[in-house]
Amino acid sequence: MAQYLEYKDQTIAVGDTVRVHQEITEGDKTRIQIFEGLVIAVKNRDNGKSFTVRKVGAGGVGVEKIYPINMPQIKDIEVRRKGSVRKSKLYFLRERLGKSATRIKEKDTNSTTKKAE
Repeated sequence: MAQYLEYKDQTIAVGDTVRVHQEITEGDKTRIQIFEGLVIAVKNRDNGKSFTVRKVGAGGVGVEKIYPINMPQIKDIEVRRKGSVRKSKLYFLRERLGKSATRIKEKDTNSTTKKAE
């Protein structure tokens, strides 16, 4: 199973598509900037927990941001899609272009198993 971490009673795992709400201060003004992308890595080391989010920007340029989990500027992390992956680090997506760089199979959350009666 891929790695995951807990943030405010929600589970964020590798392969998930997330929206990170980050507070940006410019001079005396503050605003919330949203960065939406795919979680490609989670590092769970004591208090230094962090996760890496990658998105493909305009012109096919890949942008990655590493967020420490205890960073005070992070206001919210919203999980948009749960991904089903078999690796704990998705660094191979860096070499991919176009749709194949973001195409991750969605995790089947409504699978019900019938009990034999």
